[in-house]
Amino acid sequence: MVELAGIVILGIIAQWVAWRLKLPAILPLILIGLFVGPISTLYTEGGEKLIEPIWNGEKGLFPGDSLYYFVSLAISIILFEGGLTLKRAEIRNVGPVITKLITLGSLVTFICAGLAAHFIFGISWHVSFLFSALIIVTGPTVITPILRNIPLKNDISAVLKWEGILIDPIGALAAVLVFEFISVGEGQAYTLTAIIEFGKILLFGFTFGFTFAHGLAFAIKKNFIPHYLLNVVSLSVVLLVFVQSDLFAHESGLLAVVVMGMVLGNMDLPNLKELLYFKESLSVLLISILFILLAANINISDLELIYNWRTVGLFCVIVFLIRPLGVFLSAAGSNLKFNEKLFIGWVGPRGIVAAGIASLFGSKLIAKGEPGAEYITPLVFMIVLGTVLLNATTARFFAKMVGVFLKNSEGIVIIGASKVSRLIGEYLNKNDRHVVLIDNNESNISKANKLGLEAFSANIYSDSLADNIELNDVGYLMALTGNSDINKYAVKKFGKRFGENGSFRLVDADEMLDPESNPKEGLFSHTDDFIKITEVARNFPVIHEIDIHDQEHYEGLIELTKADENIVPMFLKTNEGVLKIISSYSTDFNDITEGYQLVYLGKMFEVDTTIDSDDD
Repeated sequence: MVELAGIVILGIIAQWVAWRLKLPAILPLILIGLFVGPISTLYTEGGEKLIEPIWNGEKGLFPGDSLYYFVSLAISIILFEGGLTLKRAEIRNVGPVITKLITLGSLVTFICAGLAAHFIFGISWHVSFLFSALIIVTGPTVITPILRNIPLKNDISAVLKWEGILIDPIGALAAVLVFEFISVGEGQAYTLTAIIEFGKILLFGFTFGFTFAHGLAFAIKKNFIPHYLLNVVSLSVVLLVFVQSDLFAHESGLLAVVVMGMVLGNMDLPNLKELLYFKESLSVLLISILFILLAANINISDLELIYNWRTVGLFCVIVFLIRPLGVFLSAAGSNLKFNEKLFIGWVGPRGIVAAGIASLFGSKLIAKGEPGAEYITPLVFMIVLGTVLLNATTARFFAKMVGVFLKNSEGIVIIGASKVSRLIGEYLNKNDRHVVLIDNNESNISKANKLGLEAFSANIYSDSLADNIELNDVGYLMALTGNSDINKYAVKKFGKRFGENGSFRLVDADEMLDPESNPKEGLFSHTDDFIKITEVARNFPVIHEIDIHDQEHYEGLIELTKADENIVPMFLKTNEGVLKIISSYSTDFNDITEGYQLVYLGKMFEVDTTIDSDDD
């Protein structure tokens, strides 16, 4: 009882430390696991571990294979939660790169790392390629904390995020095939067996994942599941899919839950955000427990086995040669620049799936007496710990060094996805600005997505919004909801995180009536609140541009917009095409020259250029 409670307490402490230091939680979790596991044998009385994960007859938490059953089920939940976060809209520009990374890139890692392990450590080909299959994966649980604190172009973040989640089952499948090869034996039998097993894994994994995703979605939409049972029913379905798929085809469960998560995540599904919040909380708890257990399960003899120069050599080959090689081959012919490929090649931390499956297969092969199997678990943990430590401490510096660190974050996040927000979002998109709309109204989000806008449902009172790596390139915040309290809260809470270049909100009714209370963060106009702007968008749903001759002309146009209730000034467009948000003061710009344009919503001036069309 003390050990179980201690694992949970230590795991949450490690998560808090990681949050405070802005590090992936896997780093303190593994270190804690090592200190209460193998390292504790150096200072405890009798040389026993403080926490013994596997029951050895006198002490331990899990008898027999129970630990690995728990690990498998926990990993299935973590991968399902990752699949829920994958959106097709994120990969419009980098889809082919991600496809090649999880295919060609995986093949490069598998072959080259296997060769390196064999020639550097002298272990058998079987064990070497099992090791290389396990380190194919780059886990989302370690990628996300590293990237969320680095302002990057959206394409780079999307590539690393999608690779981290999609490659988990790929690496797991590769490891399963190699393990089957070792288990079945040499000769012609293993080749046919491997092909059959691979086909079964794909068939049942995709079938179960796709079918159960649509079945659960149907049950949710038809209200067959009461709201208070939604989370636990979804959890039970995930476990059912994992177990059932695994019964039909061993190790196909991982693929099934990822497919299920991806299908559900891209549906217009009510209550999806609540489901995601629940799975996120559950994943944090499971990850905290798993990493401590798996690290504690390592023995001191395993650490001594890799305490030599060959380990350093293998690590350097994998990180500095094989990873960049796979990335550059996969990104050949893409829109990614050389420095962007270089950064993606540098960031490749391994995560929970590698560690979990390594512990599972390593122990099974040791029990079967496979020569060299004792290297599997410690070597994989070395790669996991080393890559996380390297990337967590150097990714930000390396991003600056190669020039992918965004000095000026030009992306715009709009709180609220109403008709006005969608009109503005369309205009910004057409002017090559990355814009993200956030709302808790699923209907508004659906309408925005149908217009091709990047929009997602989120609760601004939740901390999860600040952790979203898709918003790394955002430097402007515009709060456009009909609730003035929400607008003020959004500016106060997220102004520093998303509004480094400018944080704005609509004025409320009281401020609009009192010119003396014009707030510094006021947006567009001091005479237009949400109701008035919505009315303008309803009557004149068009955004226009009008040429400006000079400073005096601009100020005159602004006065005309104040006098006409059907015109709302929004942006100033420079002669280089740069858009600047107009504040409610409307006097922030003092260097306006020929070639500038005023961008506004509503009724047309006598001479101007219409940019947008009616929004249905």
